[in-house]
Amino acid sequence: MDATVTPEGSLEVLSQQEVQRLRDLGEGGMHELFRRCCLAALNSGSEVDDAKLVFDQYRSFDIELIQQDRGIRLKVTNAPEAAFVDGRMIRGLREHLFSVLRDVVYMRTTLAGSGAFDLGSSAGITNSVFHALRHARILRSNGDPNIVVCWGGHAISREEYDYTKKVGYELGLRSMNICTGCGPGAMKGPMKGATIAHAKQRISNGRYLGVTEPGIIAAEPPNAIVNELVILPDIEKRLEAFVRLGHSFIVFPGGVGTAEEILYLLGILLHPDNAGLPFPLIFSGPASAANYFEQIDRFLKNMLGEQISERYEIVIDDAARAARLASEGTQIVKSYREKRSDAYFFNWMLNVDQDFQQPFEVSHQSMRDLSLHQDQPSHVLACNLRKAFSGIVTGNVKEHGIRMIEEHGPFEIVGTPEVAGMLSGLLKAFVAQKRMRLPTTEYKPCFSVVSR
Repeated sequence: MDATVTPEGSLEVLSQQEVQRLRDLGEGGMHELFRRCCLAALNSGSEVDDAKLVFDQYRSFDIELIQQDRGIRLKVTNAPEAAFVDGRMIRGLREHLFSVLRDVVYMRTTLAGSGAFDLGSSAGITNSVFHALRHARILRSNGDPNIVVCWGGHAISREEYDYTKKVGYELGLRSMNICTGCGPGAMKGPMKGATIAHAKQRISNGRYLGVTEPGIIAAEPPNAIVNELVILPDIEKRLEAFVRLGHSFIVFPGGVGTAEEILYLLGILLHPDNAGLPFPLIFSGPASAANYFEQIDRFLKNMLGEQISERYEIVIDDAARAARLASEGTQIVKSYREKRSDAYFFNWMLNVDQDFQQPFEVSHQSMRDLSLHQDQPSHVLACNLRKAFSGIVTGNVKEHGIRMIEEHGPFEIVGTPEVAGMLSGLLKAFVAQKRMRLPTTEYKPCFSVVSR
């Protein structure tokens, strides 16, 4: 369908230079990035998690920026029909569209293009994440800490999805706000449950934050419940945004993307500088997910040491308890930050090592070169394992990763016998449990694990 839409409270005016770059189809222009992110935002509710397939399906989709004396409009051509009702674009999706415009412009003109941030230093990268969130009006200086980050897979069973809704409902009853990766499955369920609870508690300003990045947005398009969407430049800045924003974390069942998030977070918490820092982390799922979390728990202990289990609590088939632990955890975080005069809205005290911040450029060579052995500090091994899972995510759902696999075959992941054995076992379990992709097509692994 075609439409012309105007912004609402997001980005009403652009400079002439910004307009030119958004229209520029060349390598230095922003049009293709903008077009793809807009298509993903309008493709909400899609049951396809293959970015290449999405872009191929909507090759004729385009979006044109119309500059007027009184502001801007967007002319949308051949957009997904599901984004409209009786010929009018759904309001929430229109808001997402202008969030895309806001963030793509900021990414290219300020974060990356102005030289204002030292992206070669840890402090500079954290500063860029802070400014991106502030620019998106995500940071709120008023109010108590109440953001619960919920992680989990988009390819989950109906029982697991229903459980995420129950936890979201219990969180909403406790006046918690929800932040997820903004897609379907375990990212949508907690938000959906929280909306009902917020309505019961007469909370009219509930926050449903969606945090994404350009490489993943087409495979995990923002669900319609998200009312605050922000797009970070890459997966590393997206992950840092989560850990800086969140006050408590709940991890539901998932696949390699969820494993990447777990390893990213635990790797940071294992760093000596973060010892003693309160960081509530709960793994939770229905009774049918007990074996899944046993696998995750065993993998983490074998890879990172028995002491790692002190950093999380596993709650099976008890949505109220999971929510209560998260709520109580936010109060511990509040007290800790009060005593140290730290902000509620951005976790400045958390040390994120630069190796967790620098974008991992996924290629067949970089995947082979990962240092996967246990003769190194546990937080360093966690970082390298995180990169391995990130590479698999790229090969599974990101367009450029899918093309790499088509052209050169599966990624080869090389580790010592101990690491390779545990990693291979976990990945095989994910494949067997159909956690790699949505069950629309048969999964063909984009990786092979080699022991050396």
